[in-house]
Amino acid sequence: MNTTEKYDKYVMRSYGRLPLAIESGSGVLALNGDREYVDFGSGIGTNSLGYCDKDWVDAVCAQVQALQHTSNYYYNEAGAEFAEKLCEVTGYTNLFLGNSGAEANECAIKIARKYSFDKYGKNRHNIITLKNSFHGRTIATLSATGQEEFHNYFFPFLDGFANAEPNDLVDIAGKLGSTVCAVMLEYIQGEGGVCPLDKEFVDLVYVLCAEKDILVIADEVQTGAGRTGKFLCGEHYGHKADITTMAKGLFGGLPGGVCLSGEKCAGVLTAGTHGSTFGGNPVVMSGGKVVLDKAANPEFLAEVAAKGDYIREKLSALPEVVSIDGMGLMLGVTLKTMNAKDVMKAALDKGLLTLTAKEKLRLLPPLTIDYQSIDKGSSILTDILKG
Repeated sequence: MNTTEKYDKYVMRSYGRLPLAIESGSGVLALNGDREYVDFGSGIGTNSLGYCDKDWVDAVCAQVQALQHTSNYYYNEAGAEFAEKLCEVTGYTNLFLGNSGAEANECAIKIARKYSFDKYGKNRHNIITLKNSFHGRTIATLSATGQEEFHNYFFPFLDGFANAEPNDLVDIAGKLGSTVCAVMLEYIQGEGGVCPLDKEFVDLVYVLCAEKDILVIADEVQTGAGRTGKFLCGEHYGHKADITTMAKGLFGGLPGGVCLSGEKCAGVLTAGTHGSTFGGNPVVMSGGKVVLDKAANPEFLAEVAAKGDYIREKLSALPEVVSIDGMGLMLGVTLKTMNAKDVMKAALDKGLLTLTAKEKLRLLPPLTIDYQSIDKGSSILTDILKG
């Protein structure tokens, strides 16, 4: 049996996989035998430095030869250095280290509820999320997710979550009652279709939450680590959430998640109130440190923004393209007549990896992508979209 056949036989079919087995990668190229694929998806925004960045590989390999894991009963240097650097870059006070974006969001939910419990007692535990949001696939983060299509099969879902309409000032204001402890939002709803929030809406959320001592949780699992041309997408909006979650591209392809806390929530989690066996794994932290060294550089971030503008310019000229949403190298392309999934499959056949989000074609190239690769990938898309 080949790789595809083994997966289909032994691995639960919880994914709609495309017919490609990636054997190796280099830079922006995914490789299968002699066939090369320009990657405009980067593992759903996770391979932020592309495939096998030399500095990243060297750091990870050196760490795995020295210490691959230690429990959180002990300290490790790689975790300490990563935590220090990330707090310096983001201006947060401290953080919790986990394994994924969903786990980071679980941590944020627990911090928000415990903060409110410690200060106000019971019955102030509700969290407002936005319709069309996506926060993960655990039961708690599915319950928080504001998409009905995910609310099936796994009943009963957790209570304590309510959804507000994104960009609806009246609706959000009306939902911030006395039982609410937090508002959880994505500045750009990634899985919801690459839909940015209006600045006026975000401004109001922060004003109302500050007045009522309601925490703001920013889910930056997909938007963080330089993806939008700023290290955190909240910088585009001029706001810093009480709690920010990160994962995906922050570790360059290794599984990790972070829940960042400001001063207000710095002491909420105490010994025994949360934990993670693999959180802060030194190999993952070593990879993350390299990502931080590169992706937090202002010149690097300016290039991310410029490359995003370049892709927009090339694709916006096509008659089939109605609009392009997003920021930096997080782009959602609305098509006039074509189906985004059909375009994704056609692109795969021609040597280009892309993604979809709702009805849009979604592009999340490595942040290190070069202009020659952008031209090659854009040329493939142009040929397809011209019909």
